[in-house]
Amino acid sequence: MTPCISQATTMPSSFAEDVENYHVAGCRHVEVWLTKLEKHLESVSAADTRKALDDRGLALVAAAYQGGLLLSQGEQRKAHFEHFKRRLDLCAAFGIKTIVLVPDFPPRPDATAVGRAVVSLAQAGQWAAGFGVRLALEFRGGDPFCSCLDTTLTLVEQCRESNVGVCLDLFHYYKGPSKPDDLARLTAANLFHVQVCDVAGVPRELMTDGDRVMPGDGDFRTKDLALRLREIGYRGPVSLELMNQDLWAASPRQVAEVGLTAVSRFIGAY
Repeated sequence: MTPCISQATTMPSSFAEDVENYHVAGCRHVEVWLTKLEKHLESVSAADTRKALDDRGLALVAAAYQGGLLLSQGEQRKAHFEHFKRRLDLCAAFGIKTIVLVPDFPPRPDATAVGRAVVSLAQAGQWAAGFGVRLALEFRGGDPFCSCLDTTLTLVEQCRESNVGVCLDLFHYYKGPSKPDDLARLTAANLFHVQVCDVAGVPRELMTDGDRVMPGDGDFRTKDLALRLREIGYRGPVSLELMNQDLWAASPRQVAEVGLTAVSRFIGAY
């Protein structure tokens, strides 16, 4: 497994600041926040950006996130897929192999909506395959549908595209209705990306992204998850993803250093 830091963890920093701070902190693998990279490229060339990454030994191993692809229609759907294609071009240019995809189900989806979503997921996967990119579908614990690991795995299986898999976010795993039995369905073939964090002293129903803290500093029982990753032979990124405003206000370099240690401890402790 590969220790990684998501740029969401240092959201107020620019792409260039993240590159420098992560490098000094000893990080070598980054989950890029796509809007940061897009903003950066407005004033810095792709070639110079790649050189800055190479000079610091940094690899962009995943990107977050793309939405609007499953159930949008008409002109909105066209706009979302055009945006998606531009981001696939970006991923190909920077060697980013995985994009995290978030679902866009309505509050009360019916069987027709679910069927359409599966077809759209397959189409998105086919587009991504042309660029050598994988899609990692992320469930959201507070959503009305696709809120658990089990449903997400089923959607991935039904779309029948080998480059479409799952993003396992520990926050959403614990917040939503996922169950330990769901972990039995995870394999090295269907798990594409892992995001880790913890939450301390907050009921699951009230958890928000802002409550995320370093893995090991909260109440999540991470041992079973870490063991399952080892059992299935998962070798991909394990990315620290925090949206905690207190941490955003801290030194990005220090956050990266502490975060990298916490992720490495998660990977190696069990």
